[in-house]
Amino acid sequence: MVDFHQNGNITTLHNLRTRSLEEMNYELETFAQSRKISLILPCLYSELETEAMPRIVSELSKVRYLHRIIIGLDRADEAQFRHAQEFFKDLNQDHVVIWNDSPRMTALGERLDEMGLAPNEQGKGKNVWSSIGYLLGCEDSAVMAIHDCDILTYTNELLARLVYPVANPSFPYQVAKGFYARVGQDRLNGRVTRLLVSPLLIALKRVIGDRDYIDYLRSFRYPLSGEFAMRTSILADLRIPSDWGLEIGVLSEAWRNLAPKAVCQVEIADSYDHKHQDLSPEDAQAGLNRMSVDICKAIFRKLAADGTIFTTNVFRTLKATYYRSALDLLEAYYADAKMNGLSIDRHKEERSIELFAENIMRAGQFFLDNPHETPFIPTWSRVHAADPAFLRDMQAAAVADSEEYR
Repeated sequence: MVDFHQNGNITTLHNLRTRSLEEMNYELETFAQSRKISLILPCLYSELETEAMPRIVSELSKVRYLHRIIIGLDRADEAQFRHAQEFFKDLNQDHVVIWNDSPRMTALGERLDEMGLAPNEQGKGKNVWSSIGYLLGCEDSAVMAIHDCDILTYTNELLARLVYPVANPSFPYQVAKGFYARVGQDRLNGRVTRLLVSPLLIALKRVIGDRDYIDYLRSFRYPLSGEFAMRTSILADLRIPSDWGLEIGVLSEAWRNLAPKAVCQVEIADSYDHKHQDLSPEDAQAGLNRMSVDICKAIFRKLAADGTIFTTNVFRTLKATYYRSALDLLEAYYADAKMNGLSIDRHKEERSIELFAENIMRAGQFFLDNPHETPFIPTWSRVHAADPAFLRDMQAAAVADSEEYR
């Protein structure tokens, strides 16, 4: 969408359709001569069997400014790891597949556990954290980008636009968050952002009052996108959540560590479609049901760390305020979808809102009942302080796996 609106909190970099991809790629290749750019791809083995991943590999093979690609592979056995190495062989860049479930990596995990520094649970957060550790051990990249591996509409322009604000040495940005229109298959998508995060932030502002952090989160057009780029100098002290609050957690870390002028959001695609999570109302540990609770907890934890006092009565009021705000926004989304010829199932949307309202209370009660919870994975600075050889040993393990199971 052609737009140049700025919200005043963080910079929004739009796609005004006035510049070719070829020109942008040429500049990135120039930047990369002195500021190496690496890409992290956190993926499940099952994603290699989808139609998205072959397209992503084909598009990445055209990119000449990338120094390295790090693929973090989860939920794979030995045969699947061998297949994954074959799958990614067409990448033209230096690349490594990290088999997170290998005996060597498992032994390193036990070593972390003995020091009390192991991640609390498996998942995307741990995958990203491990891949960042490998990248830090390489000590040769100035810029890191991450994007999901289930993007059905992927083109390498998405990556170019994502890394450009951080790679350009004349820009002040240390973190760039990607955004896009969540439209696919004639539907308005992005349920968790539209129906949970946006109305929850509105409700929080009404219930607890103005907070700079709330205004900051509301500035992001798609806060739950899995696409962001960073300068590697900030990675060692990044506290990454181990649960589904990864994206909100990264934005919160940028808020904690950086000035607003060092953070931007950038339009990286006209439309975006990927694998859709089920609502899973019957299973609190799956799908959007689990995701919504973890996102709420991440927001509550950050507000509490900034001095907000939460009580059971606050969460009850917040639930009621959220519910009304979400229904009001649903009317706006319905009109927007209809005007643009998109379908929207109001019954399913309201069912989602009802579940999210209940999960605000669940997340709030969990927050109150577990005041000592520390869901963040330890920073790599702390791991290095506890075991200076760990990063080197992890790199060696990844290389040994690649050579042994080739």
